[in-house]
Amino acid sequence: MIDSAKVTAWYRDNARDLPWRRPGTTPWGILLSEVMSHQTPVARVAPIWEEWIARWPTPADLAAAPTDAVLRAWGTLGYPRRALRLKECAQTLVDAWDGAVPQSVDSLLALPGIGDYTARAVAAFAYGRAVPVVDTNVRRVYARAVLGRPVARPQKAELAWVAELLPDADAAPDASASGAPANPEAAVFSAGLMELGALVCTATSPACGECPLGDDCAWLVAGSPAPTADELARRKVQKFEGTDRQVRGKIMKVLREADAPVPQSAIDVVWPDDAQRSRALYSLLEDGLAAQDADGRFRLP
Repeated sequence: MIDSAKVTAWYRDNARDLPWRRPGTTPWGILLSEVMSHQTPVARVAPIWEEWIARWPTPADLAAAPTDAVLRAWGTLGYPRRALRLKECAQTLVDAWDGAVPQSVDSLLALPGIGDYTARAVAAFAYGRAVPVVDTNVRRVYARAVLGRPVARPQKAELAWVAELLPDADAAPDASASGAPANPEAAVFSAGLMELGALVCTATSPACGECPLGDDCAWLVAGSPAPTADELARRKVQKFEGTDRQVRGKIMKVLREADAPVPQSAIDVVWPDDAQRSRALYSLLEDGLAAQDADGRFRLP
């Protein structure tokens, strides 16, 4: 079992000074940080988040912003469709919630671009709700400390497992979705589990000597078993070089940096493979991340 008090105490002494963790951050700021941090290192997210929150401090501000300005401000964070979904989300908050960010998981899940993890993270970290928040880091800490395994696949039961660890938890995770009670200690513990996985209980080089759970860790008791071949295969990071994602990024860079629509020739020079370049450009048009004018030139929407 994981001792929540140990995790919370460790977190208060070791948490990174991320801008969205500072006093005064609004629920909108928390929502932005969670969407931006998905599949993106927080070191890259922090300066972009600070620019966004200064430029568009409320959902109404982002909803009113031109789409091309939003995509330019997204920069090189990757997966730029997230920027479009954030703008849609902001508009929904204005239309349906009078510009406020709702508190319940169910209401958050109804917003554009907000998935199960993000909804629970916003409920917990913006409003102190006692809901289980499970990401890759939390899953890894739980798998090692409680199950004694090096890694674990996502499982439906994991929300219930983590819910049982929350300080003074007395509700099942599904019941908590519609309106979990406020419990700041539970939210701090949830943040601590994530931080422990990010900084100490890492995938490849865990610093077990620095872990507050070292004395109770089932993985250490079992002799720190190595991951199986199947587990290693699941852990393998997808390559980026040479993928359509890389080509899309290069085309987006051209469009972001242009102050006027660009001809096809400006896009042709970014990648030598005609078929792949054409496929990437077409996908950007389909996703609403690029637009083509009547004269054949390309621009941000």
